[in-house]
Amino acid sequence: MASSSPTHKYHTSLLTAQHCTGHVHLILGSNPLAAARASSSLAAGAKPILISPVPSSSSPSSSETPPDQQPPQHQLHYSLVSLVASGSLTHLSRPFADSDLFTLGREEVDRVVDAVFITTPLTSTSSDLDAKQIRHISALCRRHRIPVNVVDAPELCSFSLLSVHVDGPLQIGVTTNGRGCKLAGRIRREVAAALPPGLGAAVERLGEMRRKLVEQHRDAVTVDVNEGIDDSIDQPAQLNKLVLEGDAEAAKTRRMRWLAQVCEYWPLRRLAEVSEEDIEAVLRSYPGGGGGSSSTEAPSSLATASPPSARNPTTPITGRIILAGSGPGHPDLLTRATYRAIQTADLILADKLVPSGVLDLIPRRTPVTIARKFPGNADRAQDELLASALAAYREGRTVLRLKQGDPFVYGRGGEELAFFKREGVPDDRVVVLPGLTSALSAPLFAGIPPTQRDVADQVLVCTGTGKKGVAPRPPGFGENRTVVFLMALHRIEGLVKELTELTEEEETQEEGKGGRRLWPVNTPCAVIERASCPDQRVIRTTLRFVAEAIEQEGSRPPGLLVVGRACEALYTPEKGRSWVVEDGFKGLDLGAEVAGFGTAAGAMMGVAGMA
Repeated sequence: MASSSPTHKYHTSLLTAQHCTGHVHLILGSNPLAAARASSSLAAGAKPILISPVPSSSSPSSSETPPDQQPPQHQLHYSLVSLVASGSLTHLSRPFADSDLFTLGREEVDRVVDAVFITTPLTSTSSDLDAKQIRHISALCRRHRIPVNVVDAPELCSFSLLSVHVDGPLQIGVTTNGRGCKLAGRIRREVAAALPPGLGAAVERLGEMRRKLVEQHRDAVTVDVNEGIDDSIDQPAQLNKLVLEGDAEAAKTRRMRWLAQVCEYWPLRRLAEVSEEDIEAVLRSYPGGGGGSSSTEAPSSLATASPPSARNPTTPITGRIILAGSGPGHPDLLTRATYRAIQTADLILADKLVPSGVLDLIPRRTPVTIARKFPGNADRAQDELLASALAAYREGRTVLRLKQGDPFVYGRGGEELAFFKREGVPDDRVVVLPGLTSALSAPLFAGIPPTQRDVADQVLVCTGTGKKGVAPRPPGFGENRTVVFLMALHRIEGLVKELTELTEEEETQEEGKGGRRLWPVNTPCAVIERASCPDQRVIRTTLRFVAEAIEQEGSRPPGLLVVGRACEALYTPEKGRSWVVEDGFKGLDLGAEVAGFGTAAGAMMGVAGMA
């Protein structure tokens, strides 16, 4: 089994989101940081206990000297005083004792406290704690496996706190592991500023929708229903598995698959705008359970679209339909013609795989509809888009059908053009704009030359899935051939079997000289996902291990499979490794940073949500 993690010169932290409801946190100190720790503890549902000999400002003075003649005393920070007065914070006005660690905690954990926060710096001259006491408490906590955090002393900490942005159930934390000084806060602010407003509320709405759907599908608890609970796990390969027409079991979780794909593919700005009314409309459109309309049934909007004959023939139609390819993903790879179309269209109908970097270029004034395509619903979603495009065209609007890659390379562009012609749209009212197809650009971004002298002299571009999910005829092996499979990763096991073994149809035929040559299982191959996007990923392996690699590493669509010796033309595989995973896009190196595609080197981010 291969390791997908690069070798680091230092150990990074294991970022976790702790559930602290009812936990007891000891806070040692009297400064503003102690107040911040207490507030954070309360926000997490914990019960903070402040231990400090420093009296609050309301404590009576025992001195006979008039107050105005007394020297200034060290007092609790006013925020701590307010929390104590409200009853939210318990204040033990005395020095810390070692026994506090084992007597102030919850009864169910034998009175051991759950965490200790020391807010007094080692160099402080305050009356709370001195450096010797701080080191002693830290050692005692670690000896008894009590989590302890000491401000500005990472060597004394068993855990550290992140710079956190909170928006409802959404939390984003950043740490530089003690190497960035105050840079973590700066990075956190930059990340938070880049998020659309209202994203936390959207997380709550989508999370509530998921809970409702899970409750409705208790009788069909499958991987599809349970996926997405753990924030630390990428989407599984099952999310995009092939669903054949008439699959009754898959129909039961149709809406769950839609929700999972919306969360994965829609741009964050669009997700933040999703309202409860939008969610209810979708639930009505896709009835749950085994009954209801078929996933391939045409929507009512298509059935009610007025045919050309229903219109007044003397009324001129000034609308226009543009079919455009958006390239593999990076916005800098758009053609200028497509960019102009994005800026001037009255309505944009986008495929779900058009990445957010491209969708972010759409003016806010322009309505956008993203295809509700998920396994088992592709045909219906396609009909919805065609109906919307036709209706808008007849209203005299300019409609942009925005596709990934090139519209005529497995993009249904030819089918859509034929549809509009049948509906009476004149040729001069439909424009097709080319795009950079991922079939040839994705290998480039992965360092794979599809053609190279003495390696590969031909390139074959294939689909891994035919119409209605039928497997297409597999191509034969060629030593000097590079094959690029689009739409294949969701049925990778079947594809590998077809390439390396005879199909049932071929086994019934007589073997002859013209028979298909089978691909050796040790043929190099590469899975390239989200090419040119910030989260691009490349899995380098062979046909023998590619299915296992995808199963273990998860799915990150859109992706394609490259098969042939070209996969190792510029890459030497490591001995003993079944596959290697390469994460991240190196960029286009244009001399200027592209907005939204930069990364903060050395920083680790933790994101927690409830959806």
